[in-house]
Amino acid sequence: MDVESSKHITISYAGFNRPWAVWISHQLRARGLTTELRRWDPQVDVAFEDEFGALLNAAGRILLVLDNWYFRLGPIATGDWERVLRTVVPLHADRFAAVSLATQTVPSAVSLLDPVDLHDLDEQESIRRLLRRLSIEPAQTVRPAPPDAPRFPNEPPEVLEIPRRNRRFTGRDNKLEELRELLTSRNQGDGTATRVVLFGSSGTGKSQIATEYAHRFGNDYDAVWWIDATHRSVARERLAVLAPRLGLLVGERIGERIRAVHEALNSGERYRRWLLIFDGADEVDQLSDLLPERHGHILLTSTTREWGDSADTSVIHVGRFTRLESVAYVRRRAERVTQEEADELADAVQDLPLLLAQTAAWLNANDTPVAEYVAKVRQGALQAAQIRPETEYPLGFTTAWSVTLNTLRADYPDAAGLLHLLAFFAPNEIPVRLLTEARHGDLPQQLAKLVQDPRAWHLALRVLSQYTAVRLDYQQDLAEDPAVEQVRMHRLYHRLLRAELAPDEWRAHSQTACQVLVSGDPRRPSDTRDWERYASLIPHLAPAGALDSPRPAVQETVLNCIEYLRVRGEYRTALRLCGKVLEHWQDLDPYDSALLSLQHKRGSILRQTGRYVEAEQLGRSVVGQLSGQGADDPHLLLAKDGLGSTLLALGQFTQARDLFKDAAERFAGQFGSEAPQTMAARHNLGLAHMLLGRYAVARAIHRDVLQIRQRRLRSRHYLTLLSGVVYARLIRIMGDYSEAASRLEQILRTLRQISDERHPQYIMAEHQLGLSRRRSGNIAEAGMRLAGAARRAGQVFGPQHPETLVMEADHASYLREHGELNVALETASSVAERYGELLGPDHPYAIGTLGNLGLAFNQDGQRETALAHAVVAVEGMTRAVGQEHPWTLGCALNLSAAYSTNGYPEEALQLSADTQERAARVLGTTHPLALSAMVALADDLRAAGRVAEAAKVERRALDQLRQVLGPEHSHTRSALRRVRPYWDFEPQSI
Repeated sequence: MDVESSKHITISYAGFNRPWAVWISHQLRARGLTTELRRWDPQVDVAFEDEFGALLNAAGRILLVLDNWYFRLGPIATGDWERVLRTVVPLHADRFAAVSLATQTVPSAVSLLDPVDLHDLDEQESIRRLLRRLSIEPAQTVRPAPPDAPRFPNEPPEVLEIPRRNRRFTGRDNKLEELRELLTSRNQGDGTATRVVLFGSSGTGKSQIATEYAHRFGNDYDAVWWIDATHRSVARERLAVLAPRLGLLVGERIGERIRAVHEALNSGERYRRWLLIFDGADEVDQLSDLLPERHGHILLTSTTREWGDSADTSVIHVGRFTRLESVAYVRRRAERVTQEEADELADAVQDLPLLLAQTAAWLNANDTPVAEYVAKVRQGALQAAQIRPETEYPLGFTTAWSVTLNTLRADYPDAAGLLHLLAFFAPNEIPVRLLTEARHGDLPQQLAKLVQDPRAWHLALRVLSQYTAVRLDYQQDLAEDPAVEQVRMHRLYHRLLRAELAPDEWRAHSQTACQVLVSGDPRRPSDTRDWERYASLIPHLAPAGALDSPRPAVQETVLNCIEYLRVRGEYRTALRLCGKVLEHWQDLDPYDSALLSLQHKRGSILRQTGRYVEAEQLGRSVVGQLSGQGADDPHLLLAKDGLGSTLLALGQFTQARDLFKDAAERFAGQFGSEAPQTMAARHNLGLAHMLLGRYAVARAIHRDVLQIRQRRLRSRHYLTLLSGVVYARLIRIMGDYSEAASRLEQILRTLRQISDERHPQYIMAEHQLGLSRRRSGNIAEAGMRLAGAARRAGQVFGPQHPETLVMEADHASYLREHGELNVALETASSVAERYGELLGPDHPYAIGTLGNLGLAFNQDGQRETALAHAVVAVEGMTRAVGQEHPWTLGCALNLSAAYSTNGYPEEALQLSADTQERAARVLGTTHPLALSAMVALADDLRAAGRVAEAAKVERRALDQLRQVLGPEHSHTRSALRRVRPYWDFEPQSI
């Protein structure tokens, strides 16, 4: 071989070990050699001598990357390997070299290639052995590795979670290459994420191709993450779990985690090369919002074409095996089958991968002549009740499945019984671990006996794996003798198993499955430690028949799953599950406790998602329905409390107050004045009084509730801390900024110890502390607090959530006075617009934030626009909450200023005098808003030429400002400089 040829290396590899071939190629190129990658894929219809001999047509030296799969492809018999290697290699010893990654016995003739073993070595030792085998001097200059250099195969990506590799994966190389080409060649100029959908009927192997792609090309990514997308709740949970794996500092709320994942992947800063695989993504409308939009690759498997409607999504149709792939798969799965028999079987099942897997598994486990079995398959007809197969399924499909079931019933009755029970769980992740954890009496006697015998239990599962297309997933944290964690069954077999059962068998299996779910229910849906368990239970509710069960324990588990979704922030999925449960519970007694609890939870979720009109309709319907049960009926009182909360959000404060008042009094009469139900209703009653502007009454109520909760609950309990924040807010609203800040500082210290800065209570407390600091004149800290709370609210709750709007509104007001005016204008406008969309233009929050926008226009010099906004704010707020409400008085204060700056002194004086009188009467003469009205009145008196009267009013205002706020407070100093006061509307968290 000439020198030039020796500098070129052709690398022959099985597709299974592509990462090693790519890494080896990179190492050789870095040392000045040229390389060519050639995938080894011998065909069974070509003589093996010709297949192997064709390698000699390649340029330069030939490096074989040998692993277990290299010798299994074809498949090629060991004897053929021995013969061909001994014939070809000695004649061309100078051209052949090899590295070995094999973990199993290889043909003895492989020794002629003198392979170097790279298995289980680190990168430096692997390089050293590779170079030595190819006689390459290690001291040669090495080109610097580019940022996207191939990763050493023994060091996979830091973030990698994918299913176990299917060691029987066969063929599909063209699909894998097409998939790779589409993902890597369609680099969007604008950084848009590349999406490819593997589309095809059930049973064509889409998930297997996706799994193989993840293993074969996973080393090319920084993060690879598999997501079961058959249920939205499971998909969101899987995406949320990715957040801490990416090193993101997040709280427990699922929305926050998903947003953090999207931000991290979309930014492309740390993880630019990422791959997300959404398996079973058939419901486009339920999943499209979960897909990141920038950088990276997204691979979906689906039975729907809808994903292909998007211009940035490519679709690969996955159909049957080629005949060569079918024959290769059957012979690899059942070695006793000849090539001719494999061809006959493939023809009988029309080359469908799922059916090949099932039939080959049966042939491998039984001695029945292949021709006899194939004849049964060919003669079969579709008989399963209620099964409408897709057009690609052959008529002999159910026959093959029936043969398998009959064999199991005859030879392994325990395994057959277990298989039917497994069909009453969701097929994608059957939680067999719950069966092993079932309590005494949960399982039928025979199954309980099976579960209690570890040897018999594992034998039954292994039989299912050997005889059927069922796959076993083992616990990954056990190094020795791992237990089966869950079982995966194809959905088509799942349907067939259920369809063939008699009604009594169906009921028996359903009752057992439901009892397993009840035993698996931790009964603590609000405890974050149990959230993973609840996420795993939800997909099994419908298959188990839990939604139809009349048993109270099963209904409680269903309700606990809904409550988990609510507290987890999975509102969309929770409402969807509520709808499904209502369909099944519609025949229950209207006064059934479970049904009423379901309606209460549904109303709460509707409120939390801002769907207030629907929540009100539901609340009024339930209250009306229960009114005939007696005024003290606990369900009626709970419904009134829920309806009141909705009315608060809708701005119907008086009606809400009356409902809370009635509920609190009747709860106290039934359960006691300090009972949790009473405290919850009184807490809400205090909120209603606050929103009505009756601050003193609200403060007294919340002080009382706080003291009781401090006494009855621990001081660090979340309800106690909530009461503390609300009470501090009222103290601030009434003008005592120093005490409010002191209380909030203490609460924040406690929250830092028991949660983190992304916890909703922490965000709420920090926001209130920021407002207190701003009012007390600590502008720097106020800005930091308000900005941090607004930013984290957007991350945790989402941009449209009411809590986010509250905090963005207050931050915009801060920015208008102390920050960037352009940002303040943009934020204030956005908040007002979103409030209008969420609550309607006549809601006090929409009106008040529109008034805030007017203040920003005034600051920007747009005086006439500011005046127009101020007029609308006063008129709208008067209609919404009345002339005497503090919010209306605040809007009037701003309107008088707008009149003054726009050259309407008489209107300004008349309005400021009226505002000052009403503010003093409603809030008291020393309230900050009343004092601001007094300062405004003095300004308008001066403008009207009534100087002496103006001086008198001004002196009185300054004296009281010094007493209430102190001489150095910003409000006091502004009054001394005769700066016109204004009022910020603050939407309140409820």
